[in-house]
Amino acid sequence: MEKIILDGHKLLWHKDRIDSWLNGERIAPITIDCALTRKCSYRCTYCYGLLQANDEKRMTRDVIFRFLDDAAEIGVKAISFVSDGESTCSPHVYDAILRGKANGLDMAIGTNGYLLRDERLEEILPALTYLRFNISAGEPGRYAEIHGCKTSHFEKVINTIRESVRIKKQRGLNVTLGLQMVLLPEFKDQIMPLSKLGKELGADYLVIKHCSDDESGSLGVDYEKYHDMIDILKEAESYSENGYMVRAKWSKILSSGKRKYIQCYGPPFIMQFSGSGLVAPCGMLFNRKYGKYHIANIADKSFREIWQSDRYREVLELIASEKFDARTMCGSLCLQHKVNEFLWDLKQGDATLDAPEGEAPMHINFI
Repeated sequence: MEKIILDGHKLLWHKDRIDSWLNGERIAPITIDCALTRKCSYRCTYCYGLLQANDEKRMTRDVIFRFLDDAAEIGVKAISFVSDGESTCSPHVYDAILRGKANGLDMAIGTNGYLLRDERLEEILPALTYLRFNISAGEPGRYAEIHGCKTSHFEKVINTIRESVRIKKQRGLNVTLGLQMVLLPEFKDQIMPLSKLGKELGADYLVIKHCSDDESGSLGVDYEKYHDMIDILKEAESYSENGYMVRAKWSKILSSGKRKYIQCYGPPFIMQFSGSGLVAPCGMLFNRKYGKYHIANIADKSFREIWQSDRYREVLELIASEKFDARTMCGSLCLQHKVNEFLWDLKQGDATLDAPEGEAPMHINFI
């Protein structure tokens, strides 16, 4: 597990695409992060999806398959069903995973796990690079409070994690089974119970991450309070052993919610789609009030057409221009944050494209 990067990026292992981008060429995203629906079975207290409302389109099986076919054909390398909706609410999620894998794409999914059908695990686990369970508490009562669900949901999710671990071990699969805790200061009491639970379940890792907020602070995240949790987070990391790793995303947790870069260069490499089908540079800009940054919808036209369009280039050039300031015009600590930091330094002459040393990390196409 030392080869997995949970707080950083893998862009340097894709130097050819960086070179093409620096030369002004149109490049296909390496990773696309998307959802198959905006629906969700939970009502998490920290949900950023509530800030991402946009015009819903029908994500049919045909629309999803057309997108996955286009993505593979233009050179996308990985698709993660992780965005503004719970993709297991879509009846097409299992077929989508298998179609993407058959197309040669690396596939992954992040899910609360409640609607994940145990009888389909044997089928989808071999097709996944990683399966990540979003779980922010290690005790049933607190789980229900934080995730806005019934306490009985906790038992179902835990059993599904156990079954996933059993199948992985029995069949010798390469899929990585992870847990992710979205940490708010008021969830501090769940750091240790969840760290211990992950080890007991046989998960490969638990990553503890910050909670993103929008530019107006709508969720009320107090980033300064994260600094008071350094000791307990280090204690949690001490549970790492025997193939189980606990990692805090230190660079974001201790960033006070601030960025050093101004322009946004990451989306050409790691693009996001809403569960409505909306193609936008990133999840921070899904809400309909950011319409000037919306590109198109895959329910209306093929992704290949969208990617080849003038509008696609126009929007990506806008957020990479002096007309855009990532420090004030979008939410904090986005999915593209680490990639943005590196590309900003590269543009400023503070980073180089030297070949990385050592073996390539795991999940290399999920940058």
